[in-house]
Amino acid sequence: PLALQVKNKAPAEVQITAEQLLREAKERELELLPPPPQQKITDVEELNDYKLRKRKTFEDNIRKNRTVISNWIKYAQWEESLKEIQRARSIYERALDVDYRNVTLWLKYAEMEMKNRQVNHARNIWDRAITTLPRVNQFWYKYTYMEEMLGNVAGSRQVFERWMEWQPEEQAWHSYINFELRYKEVDRARTIYERYILSLLVIVHPDVKNWIKYARFEEKHSYFAHARKVYERAVEFFGEEHMDEHLYVAFAKFEENQKEFERVRVIYKYALDRIPKHEAQNLFKNYTIFEKKFGDRRGIEDIIVSKRRFQYEEEVKANPHNYDAWFDYLRLVESDADAETVREVYERAIANVPPIQEKRHWKRYIYLWINYALYEELEAKASKRTRQVYQACVELIPHKKFTFAKIWLLYAQFEIRQKNLPLARRALGTSIGKCPKNKLFKGYIELELQLREFDRCRKLYEKFLEFAPENCTSWIKFAELETILGDIDRARAIYELAIGQPRLDMPEVLWKSYIDFEIEQEEYEKTRNLYRRLLQRTQHVKVWISFAQFELSAGREESLSRCRQIYEEANKAMRNCEEKEERVMLLESWRNFEEEFGTDTTKERIDKLMPEKIKKRRKLQAEDGSDAGWEEYYDYIFPEDTANQPNLKLLAMAKLWKKQQQESEAAEMDPDKDIDESQS
Repeated sequence: PLALQVKNKAPAEVQITAEQLLREAKERELELLPPPPQQKITDVEELNDYKLRKRKTFEDNIRKNRTVISNWIKYAQWEESLKEIQRARSIYERALDVDYRNVTLWLKYAEMEMKNRQVNHARNIWDRAITTLPRVNQFWYKYTYMEEMLGNVAGSRQVFERWMEWQPEEQAWHSYINFELRYKEVDRARTIYERYILSLLVIVHPDVKNWIKYARFEEKHSYFAHARKVYERAVEFFGEEHMDEHLYVAFAKFEENQKEFERVRVIYKYALDRIPKHEAQNLFKNYTIFEKKFGDRRGIEDIIVSKRRFQYEEEVKANPHNYDAWFDYLRLVESDADAETVREVYERAIANVPPIQEKRHWKRYIYLWINYALYEELEAKASKRTRQVYQACVELIPHKKFTFAKIWLLYAQFEIRQKNLPLARRALGTSIGKCPKNKLFKGYIELELQLREFDRCRKLYEKFLEFAPENCTSWIKFAELETILGDIDRARAIYELAIGQPRLDMPEVLWKSYIDFEIEQEEYEKTRNLYRRLLQRTQHVKVWISFAQFELSAGREESLSRCRQIYEEANKAMRNCEEKEERVMLLESWRNFEEEFGTDTTKERIDKLMPEKIKKRRKLQAEDGSDAGWEEYYDYIFPEDTANQPNLKLLAMAKLWKKQQQESEAAEMDPDKDIDESQS
């Protein structure tokens, strides 16, 4: 036949790669096939046919890939389920010929024999397994456990002995020891420990914990001399080159349990002298606990202080300006050392002056001086040295750049405790002269108030207000002082001076205090004048509301009319206010007043003044001037404003006309409804 000639030899538009073919084949594998129908076997011939087909399937799977052990195991387990033990053995043996190093295969084989009570076959399999793979510990554990469960203690011991010849890991030795202890064979367990320590430990397990376990075993069974000998042998074995703190801690605790306190102390001291400090933290901790229990106080304190002092010395040597380390060091020294040692450490600490004259670098450093002075006063009881410390600190601080009011106040309080008032006043006066601060003035004034020196307080307030005339709190405190002293005119004059200042930090607080002062004095006319003067400076809604509430609380016959008049004035004044929320706040306050004290006419009038809340949109602009969209906001339309603006009235009429048009159109669209309504 003639070969077909391909006319178009160009490549196809859609190319299929090998990867796509493989991926499609893999995806089709995952497609769920319908389950096979259930088959009911009714006679022996059908059963044999079923077995033949299943065996053929298993054999085919094995023939395809002999190295997949799971196929062998499934095959053998299926034969086992049919009680075909001989066939299952044959399958396992064939599988072992394929891969005799597979641990799971040996385990399944032996478990099958044990499950079917074939003990000798199981022993044979375990023997073959441990002979073939002696480093698989699971075989040994299973074999010894089976023999022990069968009650064959001698056989289990024989297996353990064969296992120990391979020098296994330490857990195997401990399993052997625990096995002997379960049968109260303490001497045998000791012999195993000896073999473990002497013949194997040097080569395989040179670890301290094994010695400790051996010693604790002897201690548990009350062989204390043997336990001590084990510890001594361990110390001798490791020597001074490989010392471990855990061994000495365990040795010391053993001796402590035996009430051998001198031995314990010798062990701890021997270890501490030879083990580096950074490796003996746990050892030192246990030694400290021991001394607290059985030693004297001085001995344990010396140990702790010497160790911590060494640590702090290293820290301050590494960084002399680490003031936190100095604080910890000084706290340690104060708790234990004598006064001269403490003073020496303080002098070393305060000698590390910050290199930069900025207050943030001095904040921690200045507390060294404060603690030094407090120590000299409270602990050393040396008032003369305390005064010298304060004076040296004050001379050291660069007051032209910054100062610390705390130091000056502590110095003055110290002099007062020494009943030396002139020096205290001189210190505070010097501080105010060199570097005036609000805190210094307040502290000085508080001191004079406690001493009831009111003339000095007045002079100090005058100096304070010359230094900081914008400080409203100082004006208020000064006026309150004069009020307490009963000099009302001076207090009023102070308030007048205060509100006349061109710049104040909290003017609203000052005005409120002045108004409250006049109300307390029941000077209602002066209070009204104050409100009027305040309203000349600000038209804030809270001022108007406060004014109205004052008139209401005046308690006179014309209070209601005065209050209503204030609200009227406020409403007129705030018509041109841009903040419409404040005007709404005022009207709501007015409405609350009318609801409580007004008549129906006044209530109706205030209801007519309430605004209408409407939603509007406005255009937004980004920082670069581009359009950023629209945003919705709420606006208020006041009836009083609409009456004066004809455009708004026209808009309202247009809305009404549009509403009427919509109603008429709805009526035309639904004539039946009109008929029903006319009939009704």
